[in-house]
Amino acid sequence: MLKENKEAFDEFTILHANYGMDEKKYQDEFNKEGEKILKIVNEWENKLCSQSEKAGFANYTGNLAEKFQAELRSTFPLIDHVGIISTRSIFQIKKLL
Repeated sequence: MLKENKEAFDEFTILHANYGMDEKKYQDEFNKEGEKILKIVNEWENKLCSQSEKAGFANYTGNLAEKFQAELRSTFPLIDHVGIISTRSIFQIKKLL
């Protein structure tokens, strides 16, 4: 998966690092690029799990999918932040001292 989509994952790695430092600034770009990465990941997860189901290991497919997602999260811990919509509220409450 990483070898075939090296360019996309390399760009996302840089964006992921930048997003970790400043979420507000990179949220929109992170969502856009993250969708592409999630599409690739879901495609490969489906390939992996469908092959194990065909081979008669349907009982283990759920665990396999969880391990696949855990490995993804170990590389990209903020991957679950893809799709977060940032809203800026004008209303603010001032603190009393």
